[in-house]
Amino acid sequence: MFFVPGPTEVRPEVLAAMTQPMIPHRSAAFEALYARCAARLQTVFRTTRPVYIHTASATGMMEAGMRAAPAGRVLSLVNGAFSGRYATIARSCGREVEEISVPWGEAVPLERVEDALRTGRFAVVTGAHSETTTGVLQDPQAITALARRFGAVALIDSVTGLGGAAVETDAWALDYVLSGSQKAIAAPPGLSFAVASEAFLAQAADQPARGRYLDLIELDTFAAQHNTPATPAVSLFYALDVALDRIVAETMDVRWARHHAMQHAVERWVEAGEGGALGIGLLAPKGIRAPTVSVLTIPTGIGAERLWAAVRDRGVTLGTGYGPLAPTTVRVGHMGEHTVEGVEHALQVIAAAARSLTT
Repeated sequence: MFFVPGPTEVRPEVLAAMTQPMIPHRSAAFEALYARCAARLQTVFRTTRPVYIHTASATGMMEAGMRAAPAGRVLSLVNGAFSGRYATIARSCGREVEEISVPWGEAVPLERVEDALRTGRFAVVTGAHSETTTGVLQDPQAITALARRFGAVALIDSVTGLGGAAVETDAWALDYVLSGSQKAIAAPPGLSFAVASEAFLAQAADQPARGRYLDLIELDTFAAQHNTPATPAVSLFYALDVALDRIVAETMDVRWARHHAMQHAVERWVEAGEGGALGIGLLAPKGIRAPTVSVLTIPTGIGAERLWAAVRDRGVTLGTGYGPLAPTTVRVGHMGEHTVEGVEHALQVIAAAARSLTT
């Protein structure tokens, strides 16, 4: 069983879809395929805006948003490796960047964001909805509203949010939000998705260094034709098509509830069950935990690396701790097509492995 926080488990029928014959990407057949995927992604993003589907990792759509953003200084909200990546991308695009950094496992306080924006120094804010390295969930609606109040735009990374945690692109008036195929969408890696507000897209046309492959204006032009500017990964579109069938049939409200139920199963195991009795904890505090990934803190007597290996030997693959958290944590990815029953089984395996390391 595969509980890595991305790429996540992919159902056999989704993988099998990739064996279909190639079709020309400049054809009515591909346009129909793109249109089907984009329309159902609008349901996932909860938007009437175009959804751009690109053959790139989500990092590509992070850069696309930055290259299309208004000129000026960037405020990056950093509480883990991937929110930190957005700051790095901004600098690589020639932007002057200031960071609000907090310890990994915390959310960036909105008061600090407001204080920074009140200075009027910033045109762009970047932040992660769900920080994959820590299992911390932040509020993209509040971040975007603050940015707007002070004349900035917000670029939101929802890579481990979309499809598992609530995203209301239109209702929350998000400027720009992006994700990838390999997380809660439960498709193979290699496709990324983004939605830009009408106002964000309009100002993007005035930005001189949008590049070519990651140019949102060009992506928008081709999306209107149900196509892509460059040759897409057709096989991945086939897989996405099947994965989205299942998501839409489940409905977003039910899918979000299932992800929260998996999160709560982990919380019960830690707070009142065998995990807590073994000294295992949760890195993220209650109230800001992501419904898609839980980061478990592992006692030194057990050891995170030893536990990860012992769990793998019992047939369950977890995510290792990331970066500086590697020696003390493991990550449980409960997203996509996983179930509460599957998560509970994985937790039983973790407990058995932990017990074996303490005897």
